[in-house]
Amino acid sequence: MTSPKPREVFIQGLTTEGRTFRPSDWAERLAGAMSSFRPGGASMGMAAHIGYSPYCVPTTIGNVKCVIVNEALRELEPMAWDFVMNFARDNKLQVVDACLLPEVPPSKG
Repeated sequence: MTSPKPREVFIQGLTTEGRTFRPSDWAERLAGAMSSFRPGGASMGMAAHIGYSPYCVPTTIGNVKCVIVNEALRELEPMAWDFVMNFARDNKLQVVDACLLPEVPPSKG
């Protein structure tokens, strides 16, 4: 029996009032702050800062900046999970439980 895939939480760059959150690079900054929380963690040493953690990824969906936070972060480092969720709450950002679906190539025919 396989365990269910961890859920993903989308923190959207829209406030609960519907305003665009600023600064415009907030998603990259938040994901950058979480870059060391990844499989292998501190054992990656200096290379840990080169990319984003797979548990906290900035993206744009429908012209809205978002950060996709994988629930696996909660198991790996509960304080990091709390930091990200508190950031969303403190800035009154919209948070949605969802699952990012892989892109499917268009069919030929």
